[in-house]
Amino acid sequence: MAELFASGLVLDVILVLVVLEGLLLLGYHRLTGRGPAPADALVNLAAGLCLMVAVRAALVDAGWQWVAFWLFASLIAHFIDLSRRWPR
Repeated sequence: MAELFASGLVLDVILVLVVLEGLLLLGYHRLTGRGPAPADALVNLAAGLCLMVAVRAALVDAGWQWVAFWLFASLIAHFIDLSRRWPR
């Protein structure tokens, strides 16, 4: 189990599952017109994905610059998500 974390493989599996979740949400919305709007779902998932990539980068000893980059990307996606949800 320790090797799954040390290699970052556990994050790879989770990233694939999140991408599948996004595809299912988009497909469900396209077929039924229900569920979150595609842009809302994607920007929300992007914030989480960027955080997970940052964790993966830290686990595999990528440079601190990569960790910082993905954390900043997550912050930007989070701000976009908040701005879309904020009442006008």
